[in-house]
Formats: sequence, C-alpha cells, structure tokens
Amino acid sequence: MVAYTIMLKAVILIGGPQKGTRFRPLSFEVPKPLFPVAGVPMIQHHIEACAQVPGMQEILLIGFYQPDESLTRFLEAAQHEWNLPIRYLQEFAPLGTGGGLYHFRDQILAGNPEAFFVLNADVCSDFPLSAMLGAHRRQPHPFLLLGTTANRTQSLNYGCIVENPQTHEVLHYVEKPSTFVSDIINCGIYLFTPEALRPLRDVFQRNQQDRQLEDSPGLWPGAGTIQLEQDVFSALAGQGQIFVHLTDGIWSQIKSAGSALYASRLYLGRYQSTHPERLAKHSPGGPRIRGNVYIHPTAKVAPSAVEHTCVLHSIVGWGSTVGRWARVEGTPNDPNPNDPRAHMDSESLFKDGKLLPAITILGCRVRIPAEVLILNSIVLPHKELSRSFTNQIIL
Repeated sequence: MVAYTIMLKAVILIGGPQKGTRFRPLSFEVPKPLFPVAGVPMIQHHIEACAQVPGMQEILLIGFYQPDESLTRFLEAAQHEWNLPIRYLQEFAPLGTGGGLYHFRDQILAGNPEAFFVLNADVCSDFPLSAMLGAHRRQPHPFLLLGTTANRTQSLNYGCIVENPQTHEVLHYVEKPSTFVSDIINCGIYLFTPEALRPLRDVFQRNQQDRQLEDSPGLWPGAGTIQLEQDVFSALAGQGQIFVHLTDGIWSQIKSAGSALYASRLYLGRYQSTHPERLAKHSPGGPRIRGNVYIHPTAKVAPSAVEHTCVLHSIVGWGSTVGRWARVEGTPNDPNPNDPRAHMDSESLFKDGKLLPAITILGCRVRIPAEVLILNSIVLPHKELSRSFTNQIIL
C-alpha cells in the first residue's frame, strides 16, 4: 500500500488600513488583526485553530498592511510557537476578498496542497476546521462554506445561503439582500480545493476584457479586484460546485469595538476547555477572581481591589487615566439573549460625528488605581509593547 501524505494550507485574509472604519479609533493605534481579543491578537485564534489541523503545512496571511515592526514581531513569534511556516503576502492594492487569492495563487498552490482553508480575520469562532475537512472528504467539491443561522432581520446584514437540505449544495447565494432570502448566513470561513482558483481566473479575465472594451488595451490593475461573495459564490450557486457546512458553535463578526468585547467573552468562555492556563485563578493573598478573566502576567492587581472605581462594558485605550472613585460605563451591545439565532448588530461606531453610546473608549495615559472593579471590559497597554500586549485585564 502506498502511503498518502495529507497536505493542507490556510490563508487568513487580514485586509488593510483602508478598512475597519467601524473599529476606529482603536485601529489607529494597532493593526486591527493584532488587536487583543481575550488576551491574544485577534488572528492568533485563527492561527491556533489552523495549526491544530493534521497535515497543515503552511499558513499565509494576505492583506495590504505595510509589514511594520509589530506585524513582523508577531509572525516571528508565531512561527516559533507553532513550529509552522507563517508568512505575510502583501497586496499591491486592495484586491477584495478573492483578488489576493488569485494574485498569490502560485504561493498558495506551491507544494500541491490537497485543499486550503480561507478565513476572514475579523470573525470570532470556534473554527470547526476538522469537521469541515471531514465533510469535504466525504463529498469533495471546489468550494465549502461554513454557515450558521441568524434571525430573519439580522440575516439581511450577511451573505445569505439557500441550500439543498439533503445534499447541502448551495442553490442560491445573495450578499446582504434587501429582502429575506434565507436564515443561513455565511461565516467567512471556507475550505477550497485548487480547482476553486479557476473561477477566480475567469473573473480576472472577464474584468480585463470588459475594461479593454471601454478603454485602451493593456493590463488594467483593477482587474485583480475580485469579490468572492458577489463574483464567485453568487455566480456559481446551483451549479454543483459550492456546498455549505452548518455549525451551531460560537460565531460573531468583529467589526466594532463593542463586538470585540463580545468576542472576548466568547473566547474566554471557551478557555475553560481549550486554554485553562490563560484564565486567572485564585491564589493565596491575591485578588478575588470572578468569572472567566484574563490578566497578563505583567499586570499587577492589588489583593484589596474593590469597587472604589468601576469600569463596565468598556475599552480603556492606550495611555488612558482612570482616577479613584471614577465610574466608566458603556452600554452592553450583546445579541438578544432570548433569541438563540441573534447575532451582534453591525452598527457604526460614530453617527453624526458623535461616538455612539454602545461602547466607551478612553484614550490618553493608562493609569488605573488598585481599588477597581472591571467587568466585561478591555484594558490596553502602550502601543509600542510586544505582541503579547502586556498589562491587559480582560473580563
């Protein structure tokens, strides 16, 4: 019998500084993919999930951020921690959710992988990648999408999937429809085979031909901009190429500061089984810990910490000062607890030039007194610190 070696890759789409406007002003200080969620950079959750899949050979990050010191440090440390090649491929311009995949197709297909995962960086999930891989091997097709359910109203904010309930083939796909289409929504997590790049090539060539008909001949850089959702999924739905794998696990987008708090709480809840070492524990003479709490080893919490100062549902930004007897309270922005299909509402951080009250963000110089109660909040350090983002307290 000939031994068969499984070879997989993963691609994480991290976008770039022109996106993430709803995440401002936090994204001004640190690239959004490196923003700490539940104590670690946002994309570390993705990398950890990918590294645990048997046969994973390489993880590629694609985006148009400049490879600055913080990103370089993170990648170097990540490669060392997971003993896996992790590289950043910088786009020459924003190429959409599919353009980078086509532009770097040779890098993705190097080594002849059986398949490759594609994950959007701004999602929180338990990443059921092994289950997706099992579904793909039972029924191999070029495209496998991870889907979950939403209520009828909130489904309009996502890509909606109409499936064949027996075969799970995607029969119809609409990105953010104006009317109700389906309660199954796209999670932004995919498993593609190498054949999935052919439709992207067709879109690129069609874009180029359309541009040449309108203008002078020659290579048009804009032809490389490809949107997976509209250009590929919508076009190929119902043709036996796209299938959906449904999950009832945790999932949320991370589009705003409020959603970062919610995502932190979801991940902290999972730490009980996945990373119990990251959760703060009671120690003799130490502060009393309630619930799932992450405290960075460099942070100091006084054993006598009480409610003389209170921080609730807030992000205390880099260089902020919270004085004694202060109360900082944002408005909770969680999904409806009475609706099991409810998700975070995708609301703007600003309206009419004013910060919305759904989340409180403080800036200036971080100093918090010992006598402090912090609930459902994130305390951030100085932006120049290492990838571990020291001095965090996340509850």
